[in-house]
Amino acid sequence: MSDLSIKKVVVANRGEIALRIIRAAKELGIKCVALYSEPDRDSLPVIMADEAYCIGPGPSIQSYLNIANIISAALVSGADAIHPGYGFLAENPYFAEICSSHGIKFIGPGYDVMSSIGSKATAKQLMAEHGLDVIPGTPGIINDVGEAEAFAAEYGFPVMIKAAAGGGGKGMRIAYDGDELAGCVKFAQAEAEAAFGVPGVYLERYFAGARHVEVQVLVDEQGCAVQLGERDCSVQRGHQKLIEESPSPVLDESIRQAMGNAALLGAEAVGYTNAGTVEFLVDAEGRFYFLEMNARIQVEHPVTELVTGIDIVKAQFIVASGEPLPFSQGNVNAKGHAIECRICAEDPERNFMPTPGQVSKLILPGGPWVRVDTALYPGCYVPPYYDSLIAKVVVWGSSRNEAILRMARALDEFTIEGISTNLEFQRRLVTSSAFRQGTIYCDNDVLTLIFGDVH
Repeated sequence: MSDLSIKKVVVANRGEIALRIIRAAKELGIKCVALYSEPDRDSLPVIMADEAYCIGPGPSIQSYLNIANIISAALVSGADAIHPGYGFLAENPYFAEICSSHGIKFIGPGYDVMSSIGSKATAKQLMAEHGLDVIPGTPGIINDVGEAEAFAAEYGFPVMIKAAAGGGGKGMRIAYDGDELAGCVKFAQAEAEAAFGVPGVYLERYFAGARHVEVQVLVDEQGCAVQLGERDCSVQRGHQKLIEESPSPVLDESIRQAMGNAALLGAEAVGYTNAGTVEFLVDAEGRFYFLEMNARIQVEHPVTELVTGIDIVKAQFIVASGEPLPFSQGNVNAKGHAIECRICAEDPERNFMPTPGQVSKLILPGGPWVRVDTALYPGCYVPPYYDSLIAKVVVWGSSRNEAILRMARALDEFTIEGISTNLEFQRRLVTSSAFRQGTIYCDNDVLTLIFGDVH
């Protein structure tokens, strides 16, 4: 039995992150309850959990976003906690409040904190009030295109239109001139509403040649806060992260320390608890600006785990149980370099169209310091209803160059048949001279970079 106050957890998610949470919970002696949609009935999280409940049909609105069904399953199972993973309801303050009202511990920050940072525009205002540099932007959600035009008139083009809620690159568009602005605003609003149920958007000044760097923080309920270093997430396609690494190949130690301190200040400013990520934009001159704070575990958390040796998901359970973090800032010692490649069920040759279907053959890469987070197995079915992410390959090396070579080798070994994937695309990307030299920025067209530079 677990020595923690949490004895049984409902995993309100699917795929690789659900399996990741189940494994961490079991190592802590916590019983696990998997929730699944009908197409996920035979998934690995269902097989690995102690018990499982179907919460609806395939479409996420009827299953993984169905709060009533999730809470009902939690109550029937007798669980005392819910881990939301990432995506779906992970950053929904209403869901966190519903969990609390039913006596179920939500593994993440509380309703008030999540509400305060759930709106990116509001979060920016809060951080600015506490001394963090923020990207110039509209003070809140815009009500009409006229407000967008006024902002662009003051700061000039290009401008970034961003969804006020959610993440994952949804609801984001860049307008390069006045002719594009109205269309970009309307498109971002529609995409935000479809993805998050909230159509609100706001505007920011757009920086060319910038990098996306984020800092992982952990805060216990006694107020002890630590930062676990940064992750560079600049390699993106359409604002969707492709490759993440730690440490950033471009930060010097002074900027690294200043960014870590800013992340801790931001967490303190909102009274944050549990695991969170403070995201920054680093401009061409090395100045960094607060972007947003994610109130959940991140897809890319494994790279931080490999360089620090700290299990972030276990730390989430420890904090949610009311226990102090078992380490302090002085115990955090990052070593070497880690890289993560996201493997998706999509076809790069057909504009990255999703490719659901049955996996007929699967060979996972292995060897020292290679980690694969996935819920795939030979014969499993990849349904069409969810995000196309199906695996994460994560490697560690004593140097960045060693990590790159190890990743290239691991991607060569990785075999998935039956569906199209972006494996070859990622292999080309990680071995390109642009990636090796650390010169890929958020606004680079990675398609041009790698297909014009294949090694």
